[in-house]
Amino acid sequence: MAARNLIVTADDFGAALAVNEAVERAHREGILTAASLMVGAPAAADAVRRVKAMPQLGVGLHLVLVEGRPTLPSAQIPALVDADGFFRTDMARAGAAMFFLPSVRRQLAAEIEAQFSAFAATGLVLDHVNAHKHFHLHPTIASLILKIGARYGLNAMRVPYEPAAVLRRIEPGTPGNFVVELWARRLGKRLARAGIFAPQQVFGLAWSGAMSEKRLCGLLENLPDGDSEIHLHPAMSAGFALAAEGYNYQGESAALLSPKVLELTKKFDIALGPFAKFRSLVEAARLPQ
Repeated sequence: MAARNLIVTADDFGAALAVNEAVERAHREGILTAASLMVGAPAAADAVRRVKAMPQLGVGLHLVLVEGRPTLPSAQIPALVDADGFFRTDMARAGAAMFFLPSVRRQLAAEIEAQFSAFAATGLVLDHVNAHKHFHLHPTIASLILKIGARYGLNAMRVPYEPAAVLRRIEPGTPGNFVVELWARRLGKRLARAGIFAPQQVFGLAWSGAMSEKRLCGLLENLPDGDSEIHLHPAMSAGFALAAEGYNYQGESAALLSPKVLELTKKFDIALGPFAKFRSLVEAARLPQ
């Protein structure tokens, strides 16, 4: 039987103390193996402090280029922010400007560089990279991440390809997203050419903010062979400034801590770990025997 490897990631690490507390508990007591750090978020320093006491937790960079505060002063990146200094929320128009306008691309590159640099300054080993709202599907952003990330040890990324057939075995009628799937496949091919590790499938897109114990159990029972990632948004409460409307943060935290969930990983012989663990296995398999 082929191996089934699973990375369980918490996004928005550092967004609030409530998020950091949930990440720590889900790693120590549950199945969480990785977390994606928002380096400019209000509780980023607290997140880094906690991680240094959890050496088995793989921590990556969660690039924020939409719906958040930039790392650079807003005066240096005026095309990326609104009048209040926050990143723009009109992703389609912002994305078009990033693609077509050289001046905007230069600002974008500077902000991405600043976030990689801020992560490096923490002293943490870079386990992986992804972007808030999966904005790294944008070809310009992906190009800059690969170019800039090469100087900071980038060797693993998320490709948000979610096979709808698996979801429909759990909840019939769950819709897929053809557009996201198309861009995800393109990103996957690009990363493969660059030698960047990425799990073959990622779960958590269709059920973002709504990953219940039942759904998580269903994914474990139907997990494909190979390398997979499930990403969630745990928090001990939803009452923080960067909380997304409608997200069931506490429910996702409870799912990660569920004894039933942990038992299923053992029943189906699912290997848990951060990106670095499974990237190393892939690299070892490529070596001449």
